[in-house]
Amino acid sequence: MKRGFSFSVTVVVSAIVFIYYCTVFIFIDRWLGLMTSPGIMNAFAFTCVAFMCVLNYVFAIFADPGRVPSSFMPDIEDPGVPIHEIKRKGGDLRFCQKCSCFKPPRAHHCRVCKRCILKMDHHCIWINNCVGHANYKVFFVFVVYAMIACLYSLALLVGSLTNDSHNDKQQSADSFRIAYVISGLLLVPLSIALSVLLGWHIYLILQNKTTIEYHEGVRAMWLAEKGGNVYKHPYDIGAFENLTTVLGPSIFCWVCPISRHIGNGLRFRTAYDIISSS
Repeated sequence: MKRGFSFSVTVVVSAIVFIYYCTVFIFIDRWLGLMTSPGIMNAFAFTCVAFMCVLNYVFAIFADPGRVPSSFMPDIEDPGVPIHEIKRKGGDLRFCQKCSCFKPPRAHHCRVCKRCILKMDHHCIWINNCVGHANYKVFFVFVVYAMIACLYSLALLVGSLTNDSHNDKQQSADSFRIAYVISGLLLVPLSIALSVLLGWHIYLILQNKTTIEYHEGVRAMWLAEKGGNVYKHPYDIGAFENLTTVLGPSIFCWVCPISRHIGNGLRFRTAYDIISSS
């Protein structure tokens, strides 16, 4: 599958352009005025948020989510790899028949991309790309900035409408009514959806799970409880360690599209590593 523009990406880009234009040139201008200090400050702040949102969106679209090396071969005798993922049936090492290669831990085959993806989370139609090991952070940071931008724009929309109601400019307000209505219809559901999506991925990061692993974990937990055992996600190494594993060791780089810390995606720290070191 070719990464880049698709219909869904075009829809997202169109929405970003429309919301940015309405926020800066209608909401801010009509409420605060673009030539005033508050107007300039809000326009600058919103532009910075929008720029970071677009930057991370572009990276999420064009970054390779993580390709399994053709030379990858699991070594079951390697003491540095405490666990190996196996098939549910038969107990063999996971092998992808479509790619004709062994699957590293946490890798899965994407039917849309038609290849195995390292630490695959899901295939996202809105970026026309898989979300995996190499682009998960930029996808997450994009969602953060997109939610902030939507809430910020919504606050400016409400402020602008309140100001219009105080200033009896009915004729002028009518000419912008369509922009207000469309913006509201976009911003309210987007703010809700992005808040839910962000909350979901914060939960996953704190647990060091992918969306696929969450659903697999629900079944594993049920089977463990049925057998009288307790299931623990093997890659959960503690909330803060999980957070730094995904976002980086420095809090200052958490909101930047920098992913030098993530490793090669073939091996991940596990709870067994923590037990062994202690």
